[in-house]
Amino acid sequence: MKNTLSRLPRTQWLAIAAVVALTLVLAVLILRPGAAGDGDHDDHGDHDERARSTASTEGTGHAEPAAAGKDAHAEPAKDRVAMTDAQLRAAGIELATAGPAVVESTLRLLGEVRYDADRTVQVVPRLAGLVERVQASAGDTVRKGQVLAVLSSPGLADQRAVLLAAQRRLALARSTVEREQQLWEEKISARQDLLQAQATLEEAAIAVRSAQGKLAMLGGAPAGGDLTRYELRSPIDGVVTEKRLAPGETVKEDAPVFTISDLGSVWVEAQVAPQHLGRVVTGLPAVVRAEAFEARADARIRHIGALVGEQTRHAVARLVLPNPKGLWRPGLPVSIDVLLEAREVPVAVAVEALQDVDGARAVFVREGAALVARPLEPGLADDRHVEVRAGLRPGERYARTQSFLVKAELGKAGASHSH
Repeated sequence: MKNTLSRLPRTQWLAIAAVVALTLVLAVLILRPGAAGDGDHDDHGDHDERARSTASTEGTGHAEPAAAGKDAHAEPAKDRVAMTDAQLRAAGIELATAGPAVVESTLRLLGEVRYDADRTVQVVPRLAGLVERVQASAGDTVRKGQVLAVLSSPGLADQRAVLLAAQRRLALARSTVEREQQLWEEKISARQDLLQAQATLEEAAIAVRSAQGKLAMLGGAPAGGDLTRYELRSPIDGVVTEKRLAPGETVKEDAPVFTISDLGSVWVEAQVAPQHLGRVVTGLPAVVRAEAFEARADARIRHIGALVGEQTRHAVARLVLPNPKGLWRPGLPVSIDVLLEAREVPVAVAVEALQDVDGARAVFVREGAALVARPLEPGLADDRHVEVRAGLRPGERYARTQSFLVKAELGKAGASHSH
């Protein structure tokens, strides 16, 4: 056979080689792993994906908007609380209308009630003596001229003796003048004797008036059975705030033994820091409130101290407060709200309506059948109103009272949604 193949022509050899090469190439393509399977898998995968997408589109319309709509209806708004008018009334929530208001800028000072120095006196004996009896105690209400204490004073006895001697000389001089007048009329004595008697009478009268004035200055009665008896009397109507003597005690003429104050008017003094001295001036109205109990009174600043204290580094502001019922007692701590400025603002809400919602100041505004937390930008504020600079329009209604209940309901809604 080898001899037979060797005798074949060249052209036949080339044809046989071509057939063998083609056969090998086809064998390699057929036997390659997954070649035909990959193509089929990709075609089927794409077909299945397109089928699922088509089915989804046909069943729900547009898949992505439907999912978004589902989430929107599943989660309620976080800043909204649905409440009917009946529920608002049952909860005691009162609605108010945002609008213009007068906002007062005030400065709060701390102070103390003090005696009115213009209506307070220190009672001194002006004569040294021994205390025999005390007829008034601290806290007693006394009238002008009322006896406070009785002293025994030798100095008063001496002064009364001087007055008695002067009165005797005055009486003698008067009788002498009468006698000389009669003698001169009868031409018995000379006119010079009458003139001398009249001069002596005038000197005696002057001595009596001088002795009476000194005695009156000392506060002693002109004369009496006991020349040493000295009655210490109240110079004004008021209350005995201090007593510094006792029976049997010896007092000096310049020792203050009683302090009496007319508490129908008191002072209120407060410390003003240097940075506020440019705004706190005399004449400004203020409201004084007691710290220990419910009481308030209107007053005005009457005086600002000209000096700053070396220790406190503050100036003293003084107010005069009428005290007809004796309610404002000296030593009582008080707070003073000084009205610095009153400004009308276009939009304001009640202070109690403000709440902290998500870290911002907000009010609950009525929108339809719900209350919606509306953040706002507050401005000037006092104890009644808060200016709204942004976030609320005039005429909008908001929860004025019990707004914390709305905030609590809002918190409950958020908690239930999170679970």
